[in-house]
Order: sequence, then C-alpha cells, then structure tokens
Amino acid sequence: MPDATSIAVVGFGLIGRRHADVVQRSPDLSLAAVVDPDGDSRNAAIELGAQAFASLDEMFDTVTPDGLVLATPTPMHLDQGLACIARGCPVLIEKPIAVTSTEAGILTDAAEAAGVPLLVGHHRRHNGMVRAAKALLADGAIGDIRAVQATCWFYKPDHYFQAAPWRMRKGAGPISVNLVHDVDLLRHFCGEVRSVQAIAVPSARGFENEDLATAILTFAGGAVATISVSDSIVAPWSWELTSRENPAYPATNESCYLIGGSEGGLSLPDLRVWRHEPTPDWWTPISAKSVTCGSEDPLATQMHHFAEVIQGIETPLVSGRQGKRSLEVVEAIAVSAQTGAEVCISDATDAKTGIRKVAVKIQNIRYY
Repeated sequence: MPDATSIAVVGFGLIGRRHADVVQRSPDLSLAAVVDPDGDSRNAAIELGAQAFASLDEMFDTVTPDGLVLATPTPMHLDQGLACIARGCPVLIEKPIAVTSTEAGILTDAAEAAGVPLLVGHHRRHNGMVRAAKALLADGAIGDIRAVQATCWFYKPDHYFQAAPWRMRKGAGPISVNLVHDVDLLRHFCGEVRSVQAIAVPSARGFENEDLATAILTFAGGAVATISVSDSIVAPWSWELTSRENPAYPATNESCYLIGGSEGGLSLPDLRVWRHEPTPDWWTPISAKSVTCGSEDPLATQMHHFAEVIQGIETPLVSGRQGKRSLEVVEAIAVSAQTGAEVCISDATDAKTGIRKVAVKIQNIRYY
C-alpha cells in the first residue's frame, strides 16, 4: 500500500482546522504539521496529535511535507507562498490567492519557473452540484449561455465587525472579501470576463467601505452576468445559505444563481433544468427536471485532488493563473464602482511585468 500523502497546514483558524480535519479523516493523507504563531492554536493542534510550529521556517527545518495548505490571512500569502516555492513544496493557497493581482502574478511566475504546483482554494469548483452543472452546460443542456443572475446577499452581525475592526476599513467591504468566490464560479461556467461595469453604495453602518455593490460582467463568449453582493441585507439568496456546504450556515431551499440559455434555464444550487417542450416557445408548456449530484464535502474532494496533483496524476483544477484571473475581475469591479467607468480586461500582457492590461473607459459617471 503506498504511503499516505503528508500535508502541512499553516494557519490554524476556522478554515485551517477544517483542512486539518479533512486530512486526518482520510486514510490516504496524513497531517505532517501545523504552523501558527498563536500558542493556544498550537496547543489545539498538539491535542489532535499533530506537530506544531510557530513559524514556517521552523517547520521546514524539521519536517518535509509532500504539500502544504496556506490558510493564513491574505496579506501573508505572498511571502509564505514564495517560501514554499523556494523549498520546492507544492502549495494550496486559500482564496483569494493574494491581496492584488500583481502579487498573484509574482507567485504564479515563481511557481511556474520552479516547476512547483500552485493551487488556489476555490473549493466551490469541487462541489458535486457545480461539477454536475458544469457537465450540463458543456453538454448543451440549456444551449448557449446568454445571461446569468447571481445573488450574494446576507447579513453580517455587528459583532463580526467588532471582533476585527479592519473589516470596517476601506477595501474590506464585500467586493474584496466575498465576491471573489462567486466571480470564480461565473468564470468557471461562462469563460473569461472581458469588461465590467459596477456601482457601490456606502455602508449604512457608517463604515469606510461599501456594504452593497452590483456589477455587470461581459464575457468573451457573449454572455452577460449581473451579480449583486451585500453584507447588510437579510435574505436567503447566497451560496452560503443555499449550497449546504458549511453546516455553520442555516440552510434554505432557495437558489442564488439563475443561468439562462438559448434552449433552457438552469438554477443553482437546486440543479433544476427548465425547458419548453417540444421547442423553445413561451406559448408551449415549460417544465423542470431536477438533476442529482454527489454530496461529498468539497473541501475533502479538493484535498484529494491536491494529493493527486502532488503525485503527478492530475493537473490543478484551479491553478495560480486561474486564481489570479478571478482576482483581476474583482479588482476591475472595485475600480469601476469607484470611478463609474467601464473597465475592460485584456488578454494582452505587459512585456516587462507580465501583468494583464486593464483599460478604463470613462462613460457616464454616477454618484451615490
């Protein structure tokens, strides 16, 4: 029987502990070590039977894991990711890959130059319902994708912000904190984004950041998506409350994505395909067919995929480049919301920096 793939987890907060739990529950994986500067977090890891270290360098001087998960705050991803790459250690970085797409470019360039696998933890792509939806779309179940409506509305309580005052600051609103997850799924379904037009509304609580934003995304294939995000709206329509991925969130039976095609419609996460029979015609009956899917924990599926990438069996489903592109779209949304301008994202890159070019087209600036 082959040896278990050893995985180290850096950052033993909520998501880091979930990753460690996934590793320990799998007979094909082993928890090599946990890294966290907080003594209580290290003690918690030791109680689970794991080796615990205060720093990444200390861990690497003692342990050689097959792969490593970075579940640390985003501002730490660049330096820690580069440290892993320098050691030749495959790394799975929690989303977003970095604070900026420039930092993401540095990471991806370094990983590619060193030949070290770099994955980004957009775990929703590993969800059974997402895989089923992707297969339906690829098989033409709804024809050509024409439009998408995505809703990301939820209410974060006051204590969420009081526990971490940085969440009230400029740049820490739902555009940067939450939207990257949904943007990555829309790219997964519809392809690359070519332009963004967005608006944002100042926080009703008086914080420095926005608490509501809406964006129109135009895709290279011709589809158009409307996405709305808010952390101050009471509603059942968000991935967290509809997907049942994380038991920490109360589940609803609603959908948060509506995908419209030339021959049918698809709603998620309920996986219902709507079609007129026998042909598309609003005067003919329309009915829905529910599609079944796997119910595995997407974090566990993602971790096993990471192990197969480490072993050379698979290529990354969400590479560093994929994570970088999703981050570029989020940055474009933020720029458009701030300026009231359309932001175009080009495939062309700057020859010196390797950064994709972004053009801002000033049209009708709107003030709120």
